[in-house]
Amino acid sequence: MEKPGEKKTQKEGFVAVRGARQHNLKNVTLEIPRDALVVFTGVSGSGKSSLAFGTLYAEAQRRYLESVSPYARRLFHQMPIPEVDEIEGLPPAVALQQQRGSGSTRSSVGSVTTLSNLLRMLYSRAGDYPEGQSILYADSFSTNTPEGACPQCHGLGRVYEVTEKSMVPDDSLTIREKAIAAWPTAWQGKNLRDILSTLGYDVDVPWKDLPKKDRDWILFTNEKPQVPVYRNLNRDEVQRAIKEKRQPSYMGTYTGAKKHVLHTFANTQSALMKKRVSQYMLSSECPNCNGKRLNREALSVTFADYDIADISRLPLKMLLSIFAPYGDGTAPGLTKLAKNHQEKAMVAQRIAEDLVARVTVLLELGLGYLSLERSTPTLSPGEHQRLRLATQVRSNLFGVVYVLDEPSAGLHPADTEALLKTLDRLKASGNSLFVVEHELDVIRHADWIVDVGPDAGGGGGEILYSGPPAGLKNIPRSKTKEHLFNDLPFEKSTPRKPSGWLKLSGVTRNNLMNLEMSFPLGVLTSVTGVSGSGKSSLVSQVLVELMSVQLGNGLSTDEEVEDDLQQDDVATLGGKISAGSENIKRMVVVNQKPIGRTPRSNLATYTGLFDVVRKLFASTKLAKSRHYNAGRFSFNVGKGRCPNCEGEGFVMVELLFLPSVYAPCTVCGGTRYNAETLEVTYHEKNIAEVLSMTVNKAAEFFEKEDRVSRPLKVLQEVGLGYLRLGQPATELSGGEAQRIKLAKELQRVSRGNTLYILDEPTTGLHPTDVEKLQLQLARLVDAGNTVIVVEHDMQVVAGSDWIIDIGPGAGEEGGKVVAAGTPEKVAKNKQSKTAIYLKRTLNGHL
Repeated sequence: MEKPGEKKTQKEGFVAVRGARQHNLKNVTLEIPRDALVVFTGVSGSGKSSLAFGTLYAEAQRRYLESVSPYARRLFHQMPIPEVDEIEGLPPAVALQQQRGSGSTRSSVGSVTTLSNLLRMLYSRAGDYPEGQSILYADSFSTNTPEGACPQCHGLGRVYEVTEKSMVPDDSLTIREKAIAAWPTAWQGKNLRDILSTLGYDVDVPWKDLPKKDRDWILFTNEKPQVPVYRNLNRDEVQRAIKEKRQPSYMGTYTGAKKHVLHTFANTQSALMKKRVSQYMLSSECPNCNGKRLNREALSVTFADYDIADISRLPLKMLLSIFAPYGDGTAPGLTKLAKNHQEKAMVAQRIAEDLVARVTVLLELGLGYLSLERSTPTLSPGEHQRLRLATQVRSNLFGVVYVLDEPSAGLHPADTEALLKTLDRLKASGNSLFVVEHELDVIRHADWIVDVGPDAGGGGGEILYSGPPAGLKNIPRSKTKEHLFNDLPFEKSTPRKPSGWLKLSGVTRNNLMNLEMSFPLGVLTSVTGVSGSGKSSLVSQVLVELMSVQLGNGLSTDEEVEDDLQQDDVATLGGKISAGSENIKRMVVVNQKPIGRTPRSNLATYTGLFDVVRKLFASTKLAKSRHYNAGRFSFNVGKGRCPNCEGEGFVMVELLFLPSVYAPCTVCGGTRYNAETLEVTYHEKNIAEVLSMTVNKAAEFFEKEDRVSRPLKVLQEVGLGYLRLGQPATELSGGEAQRIKLAKELQRVSRGNTLYILDEPTTGLHPTDVEKLQLQLARLVDAGNTVIVVEHDMQVVAGSDWIIDIGPGAGEEGGKVVAAGTPEKVAKNKQSKTAIYLKRTLNGHL
């Protein structure tokens, strides 16, 4: 194949970058071909994304935004202007980044791919209407419009009730004994109780002995009486105090318990408060629409004997089989339609053709198991990115640069092949592809490689190589080269023997039907299978749920509670642990959820490292003489932080027609602390300087301080040495967040008998970093624990002790245990789609 740039002049077919200094890039100058698949490689944190997204995409976006009006500009999410001297030959760019937990419950596969719009048009213009019903517009088939949504549940499909039983679980208790569980805790609950005493209610008789009208008023009233409150008096004493017109402690306002629950659920910003009150709300399927979310008129219109809600619940693969005959004109229903309604038949065929073409691309990307109504918060980042990629294939854009962020994330090697075909189609349409990637199969497929490194953070930011793949072989400093051209046989240690078995039976959830299976204990198990085969349902959902019940909710997972309405209502319908759980004393789920939602949460605070550092600063001579305690060195506490930015380090500057910009605080210069706090130094460094150190630098600095150096060493071992101690949680990728959680866990003195569950821990990891991760997982197993990973990376799979392969296909074609055993055994299984790739990795080891 002719390599880009061989026949073209340099300027004509290339993007030229001069003097790029974004993040850790060291004044980089290079040329990248257009109309080619260019892959940016390098270890995690080397500067690949800073070049592809932070520089090239950010500059393309900036140029585009300069051409639109200031008013329109403020509607865009603008990236910061990149630090670069000049970029020439850069076409318009479209970014397809990894999006974690994107969208709301109302955002779905259908809305992301625009397939729902087509379907609504089809039902409106070519649907089968009941006799006498007038034609509905497309909007009337949407759950997000007043015209279409079911009037009872407002398009949610579920109704939420608050009842006496849900708010008062134990009616033998008195109000003073907290019978009304739904009431707020602490002072506010006591306040409401005291108000009821003033109003003449007896708070010392069992709830069930109160008259029904009193119980109803206390729970369901909308009145808000304001009354005097006398603290710590019983009902009779309160009445006497009122008669004597004594001065009350304060005036209190009453709120009914139901009103408190609903108001808190709707308005609180605290996920924990929302979680607390949601337990008093009974959720059930809406009786009006039977959970279909649309009004009755919309549901009465059918196409191919399905209403629009039912057809949206089918897997895309089945959708294709329904619409293909309509698209090619062979459907009997189409002939019948053409006899009576020529126009309807034409509309049906035209829309069906478009639907078939769009759905075919989704199937090629291995997404045939998804349904249109699947909500986007339940998709993995990889699934979401491939949905948007499929939409771009159908958009027929020409001359665009697509910048992709690890499109192979969460993909089985079999699905990666389909992804490469899709990328080739985009390139063949006259577009350029700039891809940040770690997957060796994608890197091998590239026309051009830009290798960034050699190391992460400050040790990276150089262009080690820019050219056709074969040339990378001659670059001694490249860590990508070692893996791309590695012909050495796979080094396989003897698999460990299981110390016992954890047996599950009757597992039913999503596509898992009455599954019987066993996980070995005391070893490292990889659960494999194509995307959508049921791996995560089995491990991250069913196994986690069953084990946490078994351990009495001993689920150790450091994450925030999501909005309850955001959860798709997929329940585990059956399953139990039939043996082996007595050998597990604790469970730790290490997932890719963020370690915090605000810039105030960071690596140092999450790992507990910051507590020790603050104590070290508080123990210095100057701090003691000024009576500063450890709290003084927190940027979240008033005394030590900068009063201007309140410890944020930056201030928001409102611009009238442009997006608000964040500028470093002029008072503290972005350090977050006030001047007095910064005067205190530990080994000549102040607290802000320590927070700006990378983990690698801090490990040297705190070498003699064991309580700090130990956790830092673990962070280095999981490949995070390049992160800054004060790096905000909001800047971390899902893979980085997961490895921070793993490092926090590895710091503990292992007691053994712990079950560790990790879902795709290699996401975003260069093969060099995968090796580091494998060493850490081995450490956990050698300490007497059980590790189960859901994984696609064959390096990890081949190196595990046991493999459970789920499949054989995705969706309804998956959900079964295809193979289970040692890597060598599974590699020989003819039914397994994983076997061929596993065999390739074991490289003649069989």
